Amino acid sequence: MIAAAGFTELLGLSRQPAAIAFLKSAPAGTPRIDSVAPAGCTYWKLASEGQSFYTEASDHFGCPIGSYTHGIDLPEAQSKELEGVIGTMVQLEYFDPAEVAGIPRREAAFGVVAYAPLSDATFEPDVVLVSGNARQMMMMAEAAHSAGVACETKMVGRPTCAAIPEVMKTGLSATNFGCVGNRVYTELQDDELYFVFAGRQSEKIADRLAAIINANEKLEEYHRAKLSD
Repeated sequence: MIAAAGFTELLGLSRQPAAIAFLKSAPAGTPRIDSVAPAGCTYWKLASEGQSFYTEASDHFGCPIGSYTHGIDLPEAQSKELEGVIGTMVQLEYFDPAEVAGIPRREAAFGVVAYAPLSDATFEPDVVLVSGNARQMMMMAEAAHSAGVACETKMVGRPTCAAIPEVMKTGLSATNFGCVGNRVYTELQDDELYFVFAGRQSEKIADRLAAIINANEKLEEYHRAKLSD
């Protein structure tokens, strides 16, 4: 994909943008994940490292919060675990009880989720996840703004997976700091964050990215010249 090449090469990303799609059935020729991960965001990491695969509902049971945001109906044991985890977060004052009901969640029936590097995706992604340092994500956010598909929501981080249903609902984009669980499972570095956008906006954002990067380079020269005066 032209968009994928633009994001990776122009920004100098160390990981590829990850394409994610919620489908009724597995894409032809795409294998099921061969090892169940402890959290759904681990699958993001695998896709950003070059793997293409799909997952079924049971492949997400290890993370009850991720299962909730993805719209997966949990078995009784995992449902109790979800209640317990949320209860602990409230007890630790990580969540206010009033926040819980507002956590974004997919409402459509769950079939499978397909993952791939954006450049290799054989499916139309619902969501694209890009991770990088603050300057790289600033460029992405500015390109999205220039393309008219800027974030409709505030910058959020918890749970990170809630950015997926949020972006699917708005059809736009979101900047996400990444929560501590996500950082553990994906090995996101302390100076990195996410920019998440609806797959159908890929080309629009890519079309504006080069101009935004060029503008920032010229403006940086201007500001540094002023600083040295």
